[in-house]
Amino acid sequence: MARSPCDLRILLVAAAAAFIYIQEKIVALEEMKIRQDEERVHLKILIQDLEKRSVQTLVNNNVAPVAAVVVMACNRPDYLQRTVESILKYQTSVASKFPLFISQDGINGEVKKKALSYNEITYMQHLDLEPVRTERPGELIAYYKIAKHYKWALDELFIKHNFARVIILEDDMEIAPDFFDYFEAAAKLLDNDKTIMAVSSWNDNGQKQFVYDPKALYRSDFFPGLGWMLTKPTWIELSPKLKEVHRDRQFIRPEVCRTYNFGEHGSSMGQFFRQYLEPIKLNDAHIKWNSEDLSYLKEDKFLIQFGKDVASATPLHGSDAALKAHNMDADVRIQYNDQEDFERIARQFGIFEEWKDGIPRTAYKGVVVFRYKSSRRRIYLVGPDSLSQLRFLNWTYARMKGNEILIDI
Repeated sequence: MARSPCDLRILLVAAAAAFIYIQEKIVALEEMKIRQDEERVHLKILIQDLEKRSVQTLVNNNVAPVAAVVVMACNRPDYLQRTVESILKYQTSVASKFPLFISQDGINGEVKKKALSYNEITYMQHLDLEPVRTERPGELIAYYKIAKHYKWALDELFIKHNFARVIILEDDMEIAPDFFDYFEAAAKLLDNDKTIMAVSSWNDNGQKQFVYDPKALYRSDFFPGLGWMLTKPTWIELSPKLKEVHRDRQFIRPEVCRTYNFGEHGSSMGQFFRQYLEPIKLNDAHIKWNSEDLSYLKEDKFLIQFGKDVASATPLHGSDAALKAHNMDADVRIQYNDQEDFERIARQFGIFEEWKDGIPRTAYKGVVVFRYKSSRRRIYLVGPDSLSQLRFLNWTYARMKGNEILIDI
């Protein structure tokens, strides 16, 4: 059946309208793309200028940096301000040794504005619009996004800017007065001892009632995080896949924290904040770290001394061992049989119960150590194989040094 001229005109008008609409959309998208490209170019020029200024300052001062310090930020401008103000309070006098960066994940305008308001800080921005795919159902996407941001920022600092070391902070932390002195002294140890993967400023059991000595440092098989430093060679090794390159290396952690985490609201949704994070003691003692001899933290020396300390502690047994510890006036050790048993004992004292990857928080060779009621007394929670591990390794080190006598611990 033939269409009438009127029908054809209606079809042509409709087709023309659709064509015009599509063309307008295409033009609008092209204009949007041009604006976005211009913004990217402008942002790139701005970032390059800021980075150039920071690098030029280092060159002018003719000082080799100890480490770049990067604050990882996302969408909390008020938190970022509190963190930066805490850092600048102590960083200004050592700025050439510890150049400061803020790395923002995403496009939050208030965070960007706040970051760019600091002339002494280099701003970096991570933009990643690709959808996040978790490895297992139910996992929080936020943690994957944070991991991608960390990788990008560390690649920028280690590979693009060629820093030898980087200290990573988050946007909900305050630092101790001796934070930079601590990391400067620890940098030498980190460079010279390849059995150390990273140095941290954090102790998970650093609550006021569990610490005493601001000079005390420990080795740990558990990664403490929350303010930590690593070297470029370690990052090059770690970067492809983090979980497969631990290789029996340890971490250095302080007894008294050099960072304080005030982030009640964040990706962990305030988990454990009031019980574990809020009571953390931030160091307020002035320690001249560059005058301290940290050689006791080398693997062989630390293991021998730590093994002797654990062995010399008074052993307590039974389900009421924690109660008995309250009535003792000396260091004590309490053995746990498995994770469930550890959690029961830890709960009685109030320390962290959580394990990750089969390791209790802060543990070294399965041993978790903390102070009793802010005193000199130490409580050692000892794993079922801890003493045998320490004896075997002490014997091994003794033989390596030509001493055939078994060190009795």
